[in-house]
Amino acid sequence: MAQQTNWHAVGREILSTARAELYLNMPFLDAALGALRHGEEYNTATLATDGARLFLNGAHLAGRYERARSLVCRAYLHLTLHCLLRHPSKSRGRDEALWDLCCDIAVESIIDGLGYRCLTPLTHSVRRRNLYESLQSDMPVLTAEAIYRRFRRAPLSEYDRATLAREFYEDDHTLWYAENEDEEQRRQDERWQQITARTQTGMETVFSASGAGGEAVLDQLRVETREKTDYRAFLHRFAVLGEEVSIDPDAFDYGYYAYGLRHYGNMPLIEPLETREAHRIEDFVVAIDTSMSTSGELVRAFLSYTYAMLRDSESFFRRVNLRILQCDDRVRADKRVTSADELADYMANFELAGGSATDFRPVFDHVAKLQAEGAFRHLRGLLYFTDGLGVYPAKRPPYDAAFVMLRDRCYPEHLPPWAIRVTLSEDEILPAEEETI
Repeated sequence: MAQQTNWHAVGREILSTARAELYLNMPFLDAALGALRHGEEYNTATLATDGARLFLNGAHLAGRYERARSLVCRAYLHLTLHCLLRHPSKSRGRDEALWDLCCDIAVESIIDGLGYRCLTPLTHSVRRRNLYESLQSDMPVLTAEAIYRRFRRAPLSEYDRATLAREFYEDDHTLWYAENEDEEQRRQDERWQQITARTQTGMETVFSASGAGGEAVLDQLRVETREKTDYRAFLHRFAVLGEEVSIDPDAFDYGYYAYGLRHYGNMPLIEPLETREAHRIEDFVVAIDTSMSTSGELVRAFLSYTYAMLRDSESFFRRVNLRILQCDDRVRADKRVTSADELADYMANFELAGGSATDFRPVFDHVAKLQAEGAFRHLRGLLYFTDGLGVYPAKRPPYDAAFVMLRDRCYPEHLPPWAIRVTLSEDEILPAEEETI
């Protein structure tokens, strides 16, 4: 027991030295480097964290330190970057082994891109360099989420996965998947969000001059802190005022109700209203760009994402008049949907139609024709899922037209002045579990 305690003390001293060296080289990481308190309740063969505490194996760290001091600095920074990029909190619902690998690749790509002597590896790996080049051909920033999507679409062989896992392994991720109280997880995640925002702000202001070489960290932080689009809130701009069957407690006066019970022999003067007014979506058009610029996988994901919004009774009336149009250079399909059940059935049998050039005008001409025929009562807006490249109408339509595009895969500069732009990330429309494929 005494020997184990000594090893733990040695490991803590080694990590303290590594943290000081990292801070001297990268002062913009001060909040992140000091955010984890030491813990002893978990035995690990390397390093581990649950997002709040840091657990270590003293003998392992001593061996790494004896080989090269930079190995300990790299290990400490590796674990810290996991927390800074909130990898533990994003692990729920994912393929654990693959997510672990993608997170390790993401943080090691950052470390390998930092030109500090305290992070110099013992050898420069050709395998790593080739992998980074391959990944960067598909994605501007090597985030764990983007790498994960890449390997889901093009699965690695068991040999390649095992080889890469050995190449990039640095710490123990077991505690990422431990069952914790939801409230505790929420507080912990909010804490790291604040640290991430503080670190980004520091790199862009106070440490902008002294943070040379940290561009890879800053790129990841910008992706992490990028403002997310509240799609549900955005859809509410297309709502209209209407009545629905529901008790309206705000319109019920308990004073008159009680007065009638007291003076007229249990006969209330009023009854609660059985309907109430609400702002919800009634008529709506969703247009899909089915040219070669969009993929069937992302179109299905977008429709599924919109379907999830439709199921929310707070956004739509129980009966909705939804038209789903598919168009490339002409309208290829027009489907009318009046309920969430009909949309679910449409999704189950959805087939992409088209594949020619993109022309947005046929959709607006088709909607104008439907309006003339009385197909809509209160059409407030149209969503067009596209990459933004195509021929637009010369005039603004008599309703709001929003062009929904995927961030880093779109050309918003081509949109006309009257168009509303909405950019979503793939992580928003491809939730963690696409895993059930």
